[in-house]
Amino acid sequence: MTLQGLFKFPILQGPMAGGASRAELVAAVSNAGGLGCMAGSLMSPAAMRDEVGRIRSMTDQPFLLNLFVLQTPSPSAEEVNAAVELLRPVWESLGWDKLPIPAQWCQDFEAQFATLIELRPAAASFTFGILTPSQVERLHDAGIVVIGTVTTVDEALAWENVGADAVVASGIESGGHRGTFLGPQEDATLGGKALWPQVATAVKIPMIAAGGIMTGVDIAEALALGAQAVQMGSAFIVTDESGIHPAYKQRLIEARDTPTRLTRAFSGRYARGLENTFMRKMESVEKQVPAYPVQNALTTGIRAAAAERGDTELMSLWAGAEIRRARPMPVAQLMQMLVAEMRTN
Repeated sequence: MTLQGLFKFPILQGPMAGGASRAELVAAVSNAGGLGCMAGSLMSPAAMRDEVGRIRSMTDQPFLLNLFVLQTPSPSAEEVNAAVELLRPVWESLGWDKLPIPAQWCQDFEAQFATLIELRPAAASFTFGILTPSQVERLHDAGIVVIGTVTTVDEALAWENVGADAVVASGIESGGHRGTFLGPQEDATLGGKALWPQVATAVKIPMIAAGGIMTGVDIAEALALGAQAVQMGSAFIVTDESGIHPAYKQRLIEARDTPTRLTRAFSGRYARGLENTFMRKMESVEKQVPAYPVQNALTTGIRAAAAERGDTELMSLWAGAEIRRARPMPVAQLMQMLVAEMRTN
């Protein structure tokens, strides 16, 4: 199957790990003619199977499964202790006398990858790294369209060289984690409107535009800049079907002039979200925290406790730079609006 065969309208729902991309959202986007995306990166193989089963009970349309390309780290006790100390102002503010150390740093990618092939979604996308040609071949043998996530032209060329069917070119405006995997994350600073035409010109495979796309007018502009489809996260994160915490959703709906910015503080990898107390407490030391996934695992308990309290000041409020333009409504209604706006532009 080609990229264009995956959807009626060139709109992909972005992968949003941590609960946003629940089955209801994925199925609703696919049922409305887009391509829903299940964020499997934080899921065990068993959880992946369960969620795919839920999606397939709600739609018979194609959907996408996203994974983070990761190696399981082995930090020393000294490195972990140093990271815990950097987080002390945050966990002490919760009234804790120590920070719980997680049982694992991340899911095993090889096990997730094998489960992905077993589940055979129509397409799979990958972030934080790149597959080998043999891994891409295994996915193709299973009939799965392969999509890489990139933030630079060099990364797009690398994915094309290993046999990917398409790339998502993610501008600096994108919410959540940056997908940079070649060179320092700090160097991948291009906005979407600069990045998209460069990638479209450099590679022969389809380019999917991401970053700051909120309306059908934005979609039409991205298509005019060389995209064959768009990927939208922030536009879908406030929909009725999104699975994020209600207090988080309300903060996004009311964002208005609240700034978003990139931070390493939550996860050890640059990610964009609404500025809050957690970011400010950690700002002076965020460059010292360990790389993803160690920092991400260490802060998971903090964020979970904050969610239980409905305290958005200590939650990771991932959102794109244009979140103020998000429109809370059911997915079907949003998709109708996007398509109408795209066609009348």
